[in-house]
Parts: sequence; structure tokens; C-alpha cells
Amino acid sequence: MPRRSLAVTLAVAFSATTLTVFVCVGWYLYLALAQQVRKHDDQDVVLAARHVRRLATELGSPQDALAHAQRLSSAVLGNPALALQIVDAQGRQLAAHDEGETFDEPPTPLSNAIASADVDLSPAHAGALVLAPDARITDSAIREWRSAHGVPVRSIAFDVALRDGATVRVAIARDMRGPLSLLDSYRDTLAFAGSVGTLVVLLGSYAWIRLALRPLRQIAEQAREVTAYRLDQPIRVKHVPGELATLVASLNAMLERLHAGFQRLSQFTADLAHDMRTPLSNIRGATEIALARPRPEEEYQTVLASNLEECERLSRMIENVIFLARAEHPRFETRRRAVNVHDELERIAGYFEGLAEEAGLAIRVDGGGTVNVDVELFRRALNNLIANALRYTPAGGTIVLTATPSAHALDVVVDNPGTPIAPEHLERIFERFYRADPSRTSAPDAMGSGASAGLGLAIVRTVMELHGGSVRAESDARSTRFILRFVDDAA
Repeated sequence: MPRRSLAVTLAVAFSATTLTVFVCVGWYLYLALAQQVRKHDDQDVVLAARHVRRLATELGSPQDALAHAQRLSSAVLGNPALALQIVDAQGRQLAAHDEGETFDEPPTPLSNAIASADVDLSPAHAGALVLAPDARITDSAIREWRSAHGVPVRSIAFDVALRDGATVRVAIARDMRGPLSLLDSYRDTLAFAGSVGTLVVLLGSYAWIRLALRPLRQIAEQAREVTAYRLDQPIRVKHVPGELATLVASLNAMLERLHAGFQRLSQFTADLAHDMRTPLSNIRGATEIALARPRPEEEYQTVLASNLEECERLSRMIENVIFLARAEHPRFETRRRAVNVHDELERIAGYFEGLAEEAGLAIRVDGGGTVNVDVELFRRALNNLIANALRYTPAGGTIVLTATPSAHALDVVVDNPGTPIAPEHLERIFERFYRADPSRTSAPDAMGSGASAGLGLAIVRTVMELHGGSVRAESDARSTRFILRFVDDAA
């Protein structure tokens, strides 16, 4: 199925709108002109009728009407469209004038013409169709009908009382072929003008829309050139309209995010490969040395234990990478519940107590409170921070775990003495595989936290993001502090 063109669709929509407007305006103008023409013609009929009535009331008898037929006909002289007919009570024609041959030739009595048009002249409707002698002649008494030859006619009929008491009936009609022909011509002109105007709008709007959509085509052309290796090149279009400027800005922002994401992914892949190469090289080197010549059983056991340690390091690294990848998925779910922070910190401190004693360190827990967290993720974050503190706290130092509740949040602080972290490293230490001190790469990985691979603090930040909280680090000559802020969801 061919794709629909936006330019064609808009042009057709504009043309349809224009045609609708032309039809409505043309119809209104046509009706207004028809009303004005009808009003003007009806005024001619009314004036002629009033003039004839005034002349007829001066007649003494119907015979006088025959004698003064020419004078009575003067009311319609000079206007070929007007016709006059006067008959007595018995239907005999007394006077008639029809220059435009509105009626049959020879002239047919107007009453017969009206009857042939199926217009009721019964006494019950006489007041509606034939005005009484004392009735006022207005355009509301004018009736529209067609003659025996189909000529459109608008006429008025009224009775006139003569001086002798007799009554004659006068009918004045106007041939409407001329006005209707004018209206038909006007209608055809409107139809032609509307059709031409619609066609001009169709072609013109299509051309203008094509021109207006040119920046959009340029955006599409540049977007087709975007690849994974060209994400750093923004879309640039000259003379972008305001409606498309937002689109261009959004696309460029998306490209920046994609570029940053690809850069992070590339860096992450390179760092992961580098960190995995070290234990693999250790395993391979130790194995090659062990196989170079026969050795005692104790040396083989030492090599196997060393290889097992490196395999565990690789497993922890892979597990941490998988966790980070899963945590970034939008559908990753946390199972939260209310936790007594003090009890949980005591439990974690007890878990690290043996390692702390071996290193000549102490762990103290202060404060408390309740927080709604995923317990497993909470423990994982604290394990990484405590393992990191054990690694860099000098012998004889004390690691302090503090929980401080506030109005709508709770802060958990891991505070340990030691060499301060430089300010330029404080914001980046939560990045994956980032190490503030590269010389510490080979530092022991306490309790298998994965921190020595540069993932421990990245996991802490991910855990806090999953909880809608935040993590930050502060460091000075006194100590280094990692502050976890859990926000109360109900606040």
C-alpha cells in the first residue's frame, strides 16, 4: 500500500476547506441576491397593483372598464415583464395587457391560468389568494406559480368595488424568467469561480506546503546518515520553523544521549575486558608454571587454590555486571518492606566482625529508625561500603555506621578514617570501573563485594536509584563518609 503524502493530504484538506467556504459564501450570496431580486420585482407588482386599484375605483361600472382598458393598462406599460388582466364577476375579460407573452396567445383568462397551476381559488381560501376590496395591498399577498406553458410567474389578485356596487377582479403578474435567468447565470459564475479558486488553492497550497516541509526533508536526510559511529554529529538545518525547532532540539538531545550511552558502553566493555584479563592471565600463568615441570602435590594444591580464587573473582565480577544490567531494566522490581535500620546494621556489622578483628579494626553502630527498603539490596549496598571501608581504613581505626532519621528521609552513613579522597574523584567514584587510586587495583576484595573491580560503588548508586534515593561521598582529613539517603515515599 503506497504511503500517503503529507503535502497532498494537507493540500486536499485546505482545498476541501476552501471549497466548503466557497459553497457556503456563494450560497449565502446567491440567496441574498435572490431575495433582493424578488423584493425588487415584488415591489414593481405591488406598485402597479395599487395604481390599478386607484384607477379602477373611479370607474362607474364594468362597462367603463372596457372603455378605459388602455388607461388601466398604463400601470404596466414600459415593463415587458408585467402583465395585467381584469375580469368581471362572470369571468369575462374587461382589460388585458401582456407585452412579454406571459400568458397563452390568444390571452387566456388569468383565473384559468391559475386553475391550470392547481392553485385553489375557492371561497374558503379567497382571503389568502384574492384580496378583498378594502384589503391593503402588500407583497405578502403575492403568489408564485407557473403558467400553462411553464413560465414562472409571481402575481397578485384583488377585487375592486366599482361605484355601481359591481366587483371586478384584477390580476397583475410578473414574468420571472429574466430574474431567474440572472440568478442562474450568477449561480454558474459562482460555481465556476469556486471551482477555479479551489483548484488554485489546491495547487498553490501543495507548492507552499512542499516548500514549508523542506526543512523536514532535510532533517530526514541527515537522520538517514546517522550511524553508531556518527552520533556526535548533530542535525543542522537552516531556517527551521518554530514548530520543527523543538523536533530538531529533541533529536539532537537524543543523539547526545545515545552518543554518551555508546561511549559509556564502549568504556564499560573495555574496562570489563581489562579487569577480566587480569585474573585470566593469573590463572593461565600459574597453570603454565605448574605444568612446566613435575612438582610436589602441595604446590599443585596451591596453584589450584589460587586458580579457584581467581575464578571466584571472575564469578563475582560477572554477577555484579549482570546485576547492574538487570537493575537498569524498566521492569526490575524491588520487594520493599519496613525494616528496623538499627537491627539491620547490627546484623551487617556482626557479619563483618571477624574480618574487622583480623585487620585490627572495629565497627560501631549508632542511631536507628525505620525505612521501607528491599532488604537484600539494602544489605548489598551496605556490604559494598563496609568492604570498601575495611580495605582503606588503617589498623586501629573504627568504622561507624550511623542511621539518622529526619522529617521525610533517613540517612545511613558509613564513616571510616583514612587517606582522604581528592575532590575531583568524589563525583566519579560511583562510575563503573572507576578507581580514584589505580595503584589499589590489586587490593584484596573483602567478602567478595566486587569493589576491587570498580563495581562496588556503582552497585551502591544503582541500589539507591532503585529506591528513589541518593548517595554521595564526603572526604576530609578526618574521615571519608558515604551517605545513603532513603526518601519516605509517603511524604
